[in-house]
Amino acid sequence: MRKKILAVSALTAAAALALSGCSSTTESTDGSGGLSIDVPDVPMMDKLGENEKEVNIIAWSGFVEPAWTDAFTEATGCTVNRRVAGTSDEMVQLMRTGDYDLVSASGDASLRLIAGGDVQPLNLEHIPNFGDDIVEGMKGQIYDTINGKSYGIPIGRGANILQYNSEIVTEEPTSWDVAWEKDSPYAGKVIAYDAPIYIADAAVYLMAHEPDLGIENPYALDEKQLKAAVDLLKQQNGIVSEYWSDPAAQITSFAGGTTVLGTSWEVLRKLTEDDKYKSVLPEEGSTGWSDAWMLAAKSKNPNCAYAWMDYASSPEVNGAIAMNFGMAPANAAFCDTSEEAKAHCEYYNATNEEYFKKVWFWTTPIEQCIDGRTDVKCTNFQQWTDAWTSVKG
Repeated sequence: MRKKILAVSALTAAAALALSGCSSTTESTDGSGGLSIDVPDVPMMDKLGENEKEVNIIAWSGFVEPAWTDAFTEATGCTVNRRVAGTSDEMVQLMRTGDYDLVSASGDASLRLIAGGDVQPLNLEHIPNFGDDIVEGMKGQIYDTINGKSYGIPIGRGANILQYNSEIVTEEPTSWDVAWEKDSPYAGKVIAYDAPIYIADAAVYLMAHEPDLGIENPYALDEKQLKAAVDLLKQQNGIVSEYWSDPAAQITSFAGGTTVLGTSWEVLRKLTEDDKYKSVLPEEGSTGWSDAWMLAAKSKNPNCAYAWMDYASSPEVNGAIAMNFGMAPANAAFCDTSEEAKAHCEYYNATNEEYFKKVWFWTTPIEQCIDGRTDVKCTNFQQWTDAWTSVKG
């Protein structure tokens, strides 16, 4: 199980997030979605050549397994060399060594890689499995589609939901207020996510409960809005039992009774194998994560890399990855391959776009406001990192 811990040095953050030029919007210049911002001009691969002998992949645990790589090697002649990473920051650092061809990046790493010129735009004509069966909600997103160019091939997605012990929380919560307000009846038994990106969770709550702040996107916070989110987080700190970044620790906290409700992933509730743990997507919505394959700007094995992206996007392989990790697959055709696949897709809301319309997927905060504002600077990831330190004390 991976840990998405987002600590990053000031030097790294400054280098990756110092974007300049035109302000960002939620629509690209050609109307295909994504952002419109200045990024390094990295060329896209026009034509495929002969497959090289290998492909070097950085991936989350469970994304690249022998059951799939052996068949891929037999079909293509490309040996898969896997490096498992535990954090998004580790992935960014490893991609900058030049030793890897592909990475399974989450939205909190994608813009850092694109802004740093570390990954290249993708020629979707070379990836036939990126077609009509890829769920629409994972195409053209602001964390991996820049200036009309796709930099990521979707793998899977999930929401950060409110999990609770139904033996203690006997009525299903409809709001996040039980996890944020100081008068919560579960004060002292609330668990929260331990990472700077968790600031966005506070922003989602404020969007619903303090509309005068003018927050339109939880990853586009000016200094005033960031302060409001931090103030809320400090208030929550007083009712938190513990913070988690290690999923095993989160499960232990619930099982041991230290926690009765708080932020979770759907797969963590399932891993408890106990019907008393339930979850809900509250009325305010939530944050979430979406992962995508991204190709190194100076890949030494681009042909094998393109072959892997296409292979891993097939219904069978993409579905196997989704089931192995515990998330909604990107290729909806997988959901019709078996009764087990259908049940998995229903559990993770794979094709339920109404569900995911309420989910704000992790996106690296940058100074250009991704909500379209041009009259103010938004706060960047380093500022969020500093702010998170002040929350934890």
